Amino acid sequence: MNHSLEISSLKKVFSDFKAVDGIDFYVEEGSFFSILGPSGCGKTTLLRMIAGFLEPSSGSIKIRGDEMIGISPNKRPVNLVFQNLALFPMMDVGENVAFGLKRQNFSKSEIKEKVTSILEKVQLGGYERKNVNDLSGGQKQRVAIARSLVLEPSILLLDEPLGALDLKLREQMKIELKKLQNEFGTTFIYITHDQSEALVMSDRVAVMNNGKFEQIDTPQNLYSNPKTSFVASFVGETNKFEAKLTSDRSSVKTKEGINFKVNLIDQNIKEDCFLFVRPEAIAMMIEEDMEDMNYFDLKIKTILFDGSNTKVLASINESEHEIMVSLPQNRQFAHIEKGKIIRAGVHISDCKCYE
Repeated sequence: MNHSLEISSLKKVFSDFKAVDGIDFYVEEGSFFSILGPSGCGKTTLLRMIAGFLEPSSGSIKIRGDEMIGISPNKRPVNLVFQNLALFPMMDVGENVAFGLKRQNFSKSEIKEKVTSILEKVQLGGYERKNVNDLSGGQKQRVAIARSLVLEPSILLLDEPLGALDLKLREQMKIELKKLQNEFGTTFIYITHDQSEALVMSDRVAVMNNGKFEQIDTPQNLYSNPKTSFVASFVGETNKFEAKLTSDRSSVKTKEGINFKVNLIDQNIKEDCFLFVRPEAIAMMIEEDMEDMNYFDLKIKTILFDGSNTKVLASINESEHEIMVSLPQNRQFAHIEKGKIIRAGVHISDCKCYE
């Protein structure tokens, strides 16, 4: 498999602050790669170094095998889509999309052909003469992407491009972006703090924290098999307990005094640790005991109705510790009421322990 991008030992230091702290990774040709992390973790700094707007303190950036250190942004085979889109309000849609082509001295006939073709692909055929101010948020998004893709970059960099859209439009654009990436076959590198965006669209995701990558993996593996407590808590919803590992290292006792048999992610975990249990891993209304399960009582505090994503907030084993439980979509739970105590359980393999 060819690599569109190879990053080696990349660092960016501002005074005594390490914004990017010696990271290594590669991105496969034609893939959708996301960098997921909280604000201030270094992801935008990393993207700006790839684009050429920031010079690294040290390290290597190779695009299709060619070293980019010292190469100016306009000479790199990348394009960047910003959150604010940076469309030109005095230009119509066609002129916005044609802007880069004109700067590269394409002929008028070539420009017209390319603009018409790219607008068709982003479902904006016939919009050439439209004023960009008259477009919806989603349409503006497509224009910005068309303007970048018409130049046929090796890599398209996207800096939280859906951040300014409302929730419903963001959900639609996640699907649109993935479809566009599949159609064009261009390598997309996408940065976001929104885990849903990263999980839905990406072939691989890097979870970034304090200037470093904690894990690079498929969305499925990040969710199912997080390697660190940060990844476990940042990717997806989870219930977290402070705990102590017992002497036989097969179970923990939580701060509330609840015992759980556990799955140790790292055999070197010390006594003080954290237990993570996903809301959907908890089964309620268990009728008979099964092996390899932890059992406990839940006191229902409230039902958080959200259609197929309905959850229950409950306290566990008469403690004040609150946990979230997902309700299966294919079962009716009319008998679950506030104040009711319900027996529940979770499989040992779903009780994961981290330092």
